Amino acid sequence: MPLVTSRYSPPHFFKNGHISTIYAGLVRQVNGFSQQRERIELMDGDFLDLDWSFSKGKSDRLVILLHGLEGDAQRHYITGSAKLFNANEFDACAVNFRGCSGEPNQLYRSYHSGATGDLTEVINHILENKKYRSIHIKGFSLGGNLLLKYLGEREGVPKEIKAAVAVSVPCDLHSSCEQLLSSKNMLYAKRFKRNLLQKLRQKQKLFPELISDAEIKSIITLKDFDDVYTSKAHNFKDAMDYYTSCSSLQFLETIDIPALIINAKNDSFLGTTCYPYEEADKNHHLYLEVPAYGGHVGFWGKNNITYTEKRALEFFIKNSG
Repeated sequence: MPLVTSRYSPPHFFKNGHISTIYAGLVRQVNGFSQQRERIELMDGDFLDLDWSFSKGKSDRLVILLHGLEGDAQRHYITGSAKLFNANEFDACAVNFRGCSGEPNQLYRSYHSGATGDLTEVINHILENKKYRSIHIKGFSLGGNLLLKYLGEREGVPKEIKAAVAVSVPCDLHSSCEQLLSSKNMLYAKRFKRNLLQKLRQKQKLFPELISDAEIKSIITLKDFDDVYTSKAHNFKDAMDYYTSCSSLQFLETIDIPALIINAKNDSFLGTTCYPYEEADKNHHLYLEVPAYGGHVGFWGKNNITYTEKRALEFFIKNSG
């Protein structure tokens, strides 16, 4: 599809990418909302925690929500989305990736940008109940990349899955990593690395034979983390093999349901190859919207409802099947 013209025009203050990113991540609050947790067992013996919220009436429409790097189902971009969908007759299932629900997962492996097997198990679990006629999926950042990879790497998705929206997506993981390693993103990268190392030290206590103190001390950058842990724990040769194998960019041409990507031009986490103009032009199922503003998952909106929350609701209602 041709490039979608964006209607996003925030107040002047939120035209600064860093301000909008920080506001959305650290300042915004979503109140008057509750979730119910369900734990599902995975085929490899691990578990995932799903946080559910429901519309007032009985609904046969569901939205699955996928968070970003070191996020969880209580992040405000997740709860804000779920709250709006619930108010518009959609149930919501917010997925906590392995190790992100407040309790360490049971295996040495955890989650990563291409772990579509876990999403497959979540979808299969939901389909077993035969409750939902239409399922929609919305992913943010890492979760957006995982979502697009899931849609494009298989010949077909379950017929119940009607549409997808991916926000602030690092479609090219190497390009995004290069941006995160640049000086403009130093504070974000430092925060990510601190959280990741804290979890890795927990892993070391459980699996001391798999990771040494020297290896942990060698981690200086986020790429080092992917070389030392992410790649080794998930059967990739190294960080570059992980980035190459799991970038959703290569899977976009085969997506065959309506999928909307919203990536802001001033998203400091995204390199030029994270804007798939050519792929969207060739695939009539793929829509690309590139607002001038928005930062990284930082799209402001009136009444505490963000622009991308409204856009996803609009897109899903249009493509409910």
